[in-house]
Amino acid sequence: MQTERPSASQEEPLLNAAVIGVGTMGRNHARVLASLPHVQLVAVADVDEDAARQAASTYRAQAYTDYRTMFDREALDLVIIAVPTRLHMPIALEAIERGIHCLIEKPIASSVEEGEHIVAAARQASVKVTVGHIERFNPAVLELKRRLAAGQLGRVFQVMARRVGPFPPRVTDVGVVFDLATHELNIMEYLVASPIASLYAETEQEIHVHHEDLLSGLLRFENGTVGVLDINWLTPKKIRELTLIGERGMFQVNYLTQELHFIENGEITDQWDGLVALMGVSEGRHIKYELQRREPLRLELEHFVRAVLDDVPPLISPEEALRAVYLAEKMLESGRRHEVVYLDNGRYHEKLFAHVANHGR
Repeated sequence: MQTERPSASQEEPLLNAAVIGVGTMGRNHARVLASLPHVQLVAVADVDEDAARQAASTYRAQAYTDYRTMFDREALDLVIIAVPTRLHMPIALEAIERGIHCLIEKPIASSVEEGEHIVAAARQASVKVTVGHIERFNPAVLELKRRLAAGQLGRVFQVMARRVGPFPPRVTDVGVVFDLATHELNIMEYLVASPIASLYAETEQEIHVHHEDLLSGLLRFENGTVGVLDINWLTPKKIRELTLIGERGMFQVNYLTQELHFIENGEITDQWDGLVALMGVSEGRHIKYELQRREPLRLELEHFVRAVLDDVPPLISPEEALRAVYLAEKMLESGRRHEVVYLDNGRYHEKLFAHVANHGR
């Protein structure tokens, strides 16, 4: 089956795009790119020749088994890097050197050191690099951020994330901290609008051959908010949930169904400080917000294409993605040491966090 691509307008150029790595996620990138206006999916690359040929045939692109050969032969404007994490840095650096804008699947790299090389190269070459923190484009998260910024919840006391499910055989080079916790660490700082100051983690390796597959984490943000992480590859049912508790009630997000609920604190009035000691909290109205459901991957790619066309910074900067890797490394360090780890927010880093807190307000 071949995909029809909508024609671009005459006012804007057609961007030549490619996907490196056409496994499960890469095929989805190819599918969406092939349907976007202002984009022409011209090539795919994968070491698996059959996978490359199948994707290329579906989307009328050229197939390659070596991304370097693809870079040599194709005039590319942007590339999606959807390969195992250990390969992110070398491929991204070569693309950046050639002036090709990059969307790298999360996490940006397998270590802070490797991520720093990507960030530095992108800055020097003035190439746009973004990273696939896809939940930032989830309509429920976007609406939640809008309501938090408007003060609907008041002061946030606690944020809790549950991201659990069956073990994915496709992930072999990282554990749940890099693969799953980086989603929540990034989302939590974005929503709370305060950096994590300290963290404590317990990790276990139950069925994965090389890496941890269970994380229980406790976070403290600089503004006093407490964070809780429940993340594993050991749960038979896939669950993706986020809960925020604050002065005026509780928000609940279901990432999978793109649902946002608000349960009001029934006792809240303008005299919150006085009443809380006397009456505590009680359940008030339960509101389910009607949201327009859209595929987060499509929103993410539309945004990246628009950033390239308009020459503006993408929503997720490489620096912000690097911070998620820094936090993941500290979670693993805490898990190894069984100790609280205090973070260096002067290095990873105040200017970065100002971008995270203010974007989208």
